[in-house]
Amino acid sequence: MDIEAKIKEFSGKIAALKAEVSKVIVGQEEVIDRVLTAMLCNGHVLLEGVPGLGKTLLVRTLAQSLALKFSRIQFTPDLMPADIVGTNIIVEEEPGHRKFRFQPGPVFGNVILADEINRATPKTQSALLEAMQEQRVTVAGQTHTLSAPFFVLATQNPIEMEGTYPLPEAQLDRFLFKVLVVPSRRQELVDVLKRTTGGENYEPKPVLTGAELVEIQKFAREIPLGEHVSDYVARIVLGTNPASAEARDIAKKYVRYGASPRGAQALALAAKAHALADGRVQVGIADVKAVALPSLRHRLILNFEGEAEGISPDSIIKQVVDETPERPVEVAKLAAKS
Repeated sequence: MDIEAKIKEFSGKIAALKAEVSKVIVGQEEVIDRVLTAMLCNGHVLLEGVPGLGKTLLVRTLAQSLALKFSRIQFTPDLMPADIVGTNIIVEEEPGHRKFRFQPGPVFGNVILADEINRATPKTQSALLEAMQEQRVTVAGQTHTLSAPFFVLATQNPIEMEGTYPLPEAQLDRFLFKVLVVPSRRQELVDVLKRTTGGENYEPKPVLTGAELVEIQKFAREIPLGEHVSDYVARIVLGTNPASAEARDIAKKYVRYGASPRGAQALALAAKAHALADGRVQVGIADVKAVALPSLRHRLILNFEGEAEGISPDSIIKQVVDETPERPVEVAKLAAKS
């Protein structure tokens, strides 16, 4: 099967998955798109929004639509690392003969909801984040590999911050996307009431297997990324770094640390997945622009002036993207002369 036929087949499966999720989740199209894009990249998502917006329902619906094992971990201050990854327990197989047996924790699933991740202590947070990065856990010197696909969606409430442990920047960087979940519009809210206060609730049906998802994830990395697109990604990322020669004025004024090379990798991978979901063979500049905000908003650290003036990372990224030419100035001048 050639690449165009594969893209057509896979984009059709992605569209079917989105349609199935949308039968349960009203509105929130952008959130669904972002979550699916990150999933195609084999990346993890941090969902930020106030309670009651359907974040848990979205994750559960996604797992049901994929026929994958769903685990929910409610993060609280007293949660311990062993409550996430598991622990060794003593079992008696025969009278007088005891041995240790590993009891897997809830992280041994495919789709993991880390609810209110900022309510647990840094020690517990790091246990999950290690699993996210390595896709394996080590208990008592023994390594246990997590099954693929493995996808973590963590939530946090941006308003109620008392008694919380905000994720350090190095750990935030492990998330491919940070997605902002906003309240529903009026008509969407009316539809929510119709669907959820009646006698019947729709149960999503599996439209994609885990094996098919892994195949699509591998294929997404094979989508060609032209040199001009790679260069555009690099210039955007450097544009957010105040110490870079290509830094934009807004970054120099308000940013202490910009996006890292991991941010550039996230931007490139997400652009590939966006092109695949759209059924296109090659990645374009428009794909990069479409995923710039969720890829980079959690990777900028504002300086004192930025914090004091209430500047949002989104506004900085938007301006950097707007001010970054689609082609390098030197190439553009050369094309103009010819």
